[in-house]
Amino acid sequence: MDRQQLESQIEQALKANKFGSFGTVENGGPKVRYMAIYHEGLTIYLATDRKTHKVEELQNNPKAALLLGFEQGGTGDIVEIEGEATVSSEESLKSKVWRDDFKQYLNGPDDPDYVVIKLTPSRIEFVSKGSDRQVWTA
Repeated sequence: MDRQQLESQIEQALKANKFGSFGTVENGGPKVRYMAIYHEGLTIYLATDRKTHKVEELQNNPKAALLLGFEQGGTGDIVEIEGEATVSSEESLKSKVWRDDFKQYLNGPDDPDYVVIKLTPSRIEFVSKGSDRQVWTA
């Protein structure tokens, strides 16, 4: 499979899977939580409250990972993403990522505590049902 085909398959899996396990580094070890995902191409966006531990963890160490695809309702394809994350309060990005089901955690897209985590991949492992593991690198 060539790079373009691999990227296309990864993007399809990202589109089909709305949730993933997002990992950060806390006190030198992994910290993982489920999060709703949004993506443009291979760049991942995650909505959160700026007062959460994950924001502080990313400020201390921007290394992060995302695992998706095997949870209930997912495609069964497995996508493992490693990269660096930044935290943004840019209004246009917040509006683009906002979903009404975030209202249980935040007051709306204008909530001053609402921020978006941008995960820029450096390495992605992709396994489609019945296929060999494929690796994409930046």
